[in-house]
Amino acid sequence: METSYANNVVPTAALVTGTSRASMKQQRPMVIWLTGISGAGKSTLACLLDRELHIRGFHTFLLDGDNLRLGLNHDLDFSDAGRHESIRRAAEVSRLMVDAGLIVIASFISPFRADRDAARALFGIGQFFEVHVDAPLEVVEARDPKGLYRKAREGALAKFTGIDSPYEPPIDPELRLNTSKITPEGALGRILVALGSLKGDAVETRGTMLCA
Repeated sequence: METSYANNVVPTAALVTGTSRASMKQQRPMVIWLTGISGAGKSTLACLLDRELHIRGFHTFLLDGDNLRLGLNHDLDFSDAGRHESIRRAAEVSRLMVDAGLIVIASFISPFRADRDAARALFGIGQFFEVHVDAPLEVVEARDPKGLYRKAREGALAKFTGIDSPYEPPIDPELRLNTSKITPEGALGRILVALGSLKGDAVETRGTMLCA
């Protein structure tokens, strides 16, 4: 009779909690999730935010969709199923980093609302800050920094988000930024104001194991 190893996996109880790790860093751990179509300005804004928080003395980590596609997610395609799994993995990595006390800046197209909602569900109250980095399609096509829209229009890239694959915008994000009407520096300022103080008491991460 075949044994299912999945039924024998038991979580290990940690001796150090997420709250304790965050308190040592004297910051409020969370994930700042930047979502939007290609060319909207997510990566630019994520890098600016990462640098600014680092300068201010916060412990951060930047997770970028393209970077993860070169490593952790290199085995995934760009089908709907591949995109679902890509965001699931990114969310789980973000959860581990938040539990380590870090402020995670996650920059992913993450086109499907259900995937972003599932990511949010991994975190405690106030630990998931969704930013819709928005811009009209004609604007991002004019920017096209990677030449991807041109390739998609020519048929060289199938199921490209915004062209022949849908993007489902957030209904009620913590912040929405139209980057066709604001500079990257202005958008950075809006995020910093909306975040408020990142110092103070930590909120325990969902699923953190406490030792008896």
